[in-house]
Amino acid sequence: MICSGGGFDKDDAFNKLDEYNHLAENPELWNNPENARKVMRERGRLDDAVSQYKRYAKELNDNLELAELAELDNDTQTEDEIIILLESLSVILQEIELKTLLSGEVDGNDCFLEIHSGSGGTESQDWASMLVRMYLRWGERNGYKVELIEETVGDVAGLKSATLQFSGDYAYGKLKTESGVHRLVRISPFDSNARRHTSFASVWVFPVIDDNIDIEINPSDLRIDVYRSSGAGGQHVNTTDSAVRITHIPTNIVVQCQNDRSQHKNKATAMGMLKSRLYEEELRKREAAADAVASSKTDNGWGHQIRSYVLQPYRMVKDLRTGVSTSNTDSVLDGDINLFITAALAQKVEGGGAILVEDID
Repeated sequence: MICSGGGFDKDDAFNKLDEYNHLAENPELWNNPENARKVMRERGRLDDAVSQYKRYAKELNDNLELAELAELDNDTQTEDEIIILLESLSVILQEIELKTLLSGEVDGNDCFLEIHSGSGGTESQDWASMLVRMYLRWGERNGYKVELIEETVGDVAGLKSATLQFSGDYAYGKLKTESGVHRLVRISPFDSNARRHTSFASVWVFPVIDDNIDIEINPSDLRIDVYRSSGAGGQHVNTTDSAVRITHIPTNIVVQCQNDRSQHKNKATAMGMLKSRLYEEELRKREAAADAVASSKTDNGWGHQIRSYVLQPYRMVKDLRTGVSTSNTDSVLDGDINLFITAALAQKVEGGGAILVEDID
């Protein structure tokens, strides 16, 4: 019997896929376009997961049979090769489990990920830049296209803020539980006395909305400012007076974009980000997450962190919502965070949501 560790219910998935296939063949389905889109989206998600499961099951069974033959022949070389293959299959299993946990309305969408340094000056700003690298590496590891939309450099080192856009299947669904306060404990490289410091940075993830979702914005509710980029320039961030900041006055939501030399393109990107933020806010209300967001918006990050990264006096990364931890801190900071994402999704943990930079001062 093939077992996937409890994250994939084969019979249930197969039965549901049959139901969705039957619905998709019904010509009356598109009488209700909104419902039809939901059906087709869920059908595609399940079909992808089932196809992956079948490949996983076949490869696993083939390798188990080969392992039995190698054991009879005392073929240690083949046994070692099979161990390597089984380790690669475990990666496939993680992907299957992740996708079966993603069924939200916009889980399949691209997303924006914002990072803000907390109080603490250079320490927190350096931590924010470390998180940017961690998520860039996660994107590379998982086959996502990642674009730097905006960054504000720190006074001495690191970043005050940055916005990344992840493009690819289930980007929002996988990253949404990363929203919250991230805490770092380490010996400071900026402290001449080599003392241990604690730094905070907040992460906020929100989906890129589909073109068919209509978000109405009153132009009189907007304040649009043009400014010079504060980034490092070069290939990714320009240094002309074309950066755009848009403030939605009723909600005080602020978005900014500086990745293009065209002011018009930056404005269009920023408007897309604003619509995504407004939609995400409404989505969270519909999902009854507004109370959790409001309760998390208090004093500083100490009581509202989702994950702790300890590099001194011992090495440990621990997710405080799920209890999942690892001592392989280097791997985590290099983007290996799927174990935390899978655990958070499995326990239906929602991310911290609208945690802004002022919330962790």
